[in-house]
Amino acid sequence: MEPDDEGHAKLLPGTGRGTSRRLVEGSHASMLAALAPLHRRSGGPPPRAGEEQEMTDARIRRQKLIADLIRAEAVGSQEELTARLAAQGLTVNQATVSRDLDQLGAVKVKRGGALAYALPDQLGDSDWAASRLERILGEWVLSVEAAGNLLILKTPPGSAHLVGLALDQAQLPEIAGTICGDDTLFLALRDGVVAGALAERFRKLSEG
Repeated sequence: MEPDDEGHAKLLPGTGRGTSRRLVEGSHASMLAALAPLHRRSGGPPPRAGEEQEMTDARIRRQKLIADLIRAEAVGSQEELTARLAAQGLTVNQATVSRDLDQLGAVKVKRGGALAYALPDQLGDSDWAASRLERILGEWVLSVEAAGNLLILKTPPGSAHLVGLALDQAQLPEIAGTICGDDTLFLALRDGVVAGALAERFRKLSEG
């Protein structure tokens, strides 16, 4: 493509729209294939080749770079990851990094005696689910209240489903089921579970 006299893009000789589209789709397909296993494990919807408008090229490349950094070296915080991305020439805010970590299913585990992020394919199922739940509770739960045989968890708007998914994946024996609204979760507890004790356990996790 090159600009014409009026600044509009025009096709170069020997190329066509079909050629350009195939190149773009091929680039997306290779990166989507690399990220798809992580999205499946994290519980988020796997990206598809037809979702280019939603999952932009920049987002795909950023998540692949984040995954590469986590695999290559110990990254202990979102601030540290943001700084390492900046060192690679990619400037993003911490909220974007947090969303990317959630979508990749990254969790904090002990690596070399210190806490650092790990990806789902670096951990066993139970270790990953427990570590992910701990991180999700710490980042997204605002309050925990016991009411009879229920726990009521409050989150920021639009975040209840994220917490509910992490709880379902952790398969805690105390919880019979979860119901999620927009910013509220109801956890039904099994018979014999002391709601107050479980609420206190969740509060400690949510307070870091």
